[in-house]
Amino acid sequence: MHALKTLTLLFWLMLLTVAGSASAGRLLTLIDEPTEAPAFALQDTRGNRVSLADYRGKVLVVNFWATWCPPCRKEMPSLNRAAAWLNKYGVELIAINVGERADQVEKFLQEVPLDFPVLLDPDTAVSSRWDAMRLPVTYVVDPQGRIVYRALGSREWDAPELLVPIRALGLPR
Repeated sequence: MHALKTLTLLFWLMLLTVAGSASAGRLLTLIDEPTEAPAFALQDTRGNRVSLADYRGKVLVVNFWATWCPPCRKEMPSLNRAAAWLNKYGVELIAINVGERADQVEKFLQEVPLDFPVLLDPDTAVSSRWDAMRLPVTYVVDPQGRIVYRALGSREWDAPELLVPIRALGLPR
């Protein structure tokens, strides 16, 4: 009987370890030495000019994506839900499309409407400065304008494990 309990306990510990390591790769990566976010000024899909300076003093989530990227497309609905939740706490979210024409992006947005700004980086100059050549990649910028978190690859962005640390950046210290 004691051996069965020990085996059962070992089984559950192993299962939790495997599950934990599988989900750990889907969390945010803390940047050890936060660096200043590279400045940008891009047009959104409506032709408005948007710059990093517009978000000074706020927590900002910056997602780099493309319509041809299946993981990017997959995570957009959860990003939209996350943006709605985070916005209640003063956190902003933007998506920067990498290297595509406005009409390609508009076609996608007709299929998957988003309630946050989508900016266009057709020549990939901004994406290059942000080291966003592997997609999707998302950065979290603190109110001081420093990149403090990174997420390479797709996520379910409305998961509490992702949202709570982002929201905490905007809380008074």
